[in-house]
Amino acid sequence: MSVSESKQVPFVPETAFGIWFLRTHTWEHHVLRVAINDLKRLIDPPLPTAPTIVDVGCGQGKSFHLLAEAFHPRRIVGIDYHEDSLELARQAARACPNPSQIAFDVLHGDCANLPLPSASADIVFCHQTFHHLVEQERALAEFHRVLKPGGILLFAESTEAYIRSWVIRLLFRHPMEVQKSADEYLEMIRHGGFRFTKRNVSLPYLWWSRAADFGLFERLGLHRPKPGKRRETLVNVAAVKADATV
Repeated sequence: MSVSESKQVPFVPETAFGIWFLRTHTWEHHVLRVAINDLKRLIDPPLPTAPTIVDVGCGQGKSFHLLAEAFHPRRIVGIDYHEDSLELARQAARACPNPSQIAFDVLHGDCANLPLPSASADIVFCHQTFHHLVEQERALAEFHRVLKPGGILLFAESTEAYIRSWVIRLLFRHPMEVQKSADEYLEMIRHGGFRFTKRNVSLPYLWWSRAADFGLFERLGLHRPKPGKRRETLVNVAAVKADATV
């Protein structure tokens, strides 16, 4: 693990391959788009109207136009600690369809210390970011702080079963000591002051998350393990910031 000397933020730098992969069509189409569509259907109606969305770990901003299409926000705030990605995120914001209808802010910041006021967001979008974070409990507390009462956390993560696979260890870098199972992530979110039911949770078993065969066995018509009889590789949840009395 390396630590930023300037702000003393625990930070595991991504590999050059990882940074490149985050600008590919595969990432945008098969990972981001699929996750946002799934998370949207997990939200209990009604959807927020013209929300302010905070995209924590926005990277190069590939999610911006997808979030705009899915939620019609009035404002999107992208936050990332990797400074080199932020200029690409600003370009992505400018290239978003009808950018004049959405206020964009792209900020350098740490997820465990968000540069935003309390109760300023309707939605916090955390996609494939949490497993990069060393201070996970502090980050979750920050998500809770910046959300308005009744605000929504859209959380999509790879579990330890995927992050600890040989191919991910080879190509990417993560803080292995904080990786969690799907159940452990859900328990953390619940204890972090969020509420959700089974209807708000999805356990996708997408081809790219199965590092052993990348879904080849299924495409050949062979047996696909069912939920409860497999090691879950992904967890999506639409959780609501609970009232202080809940």
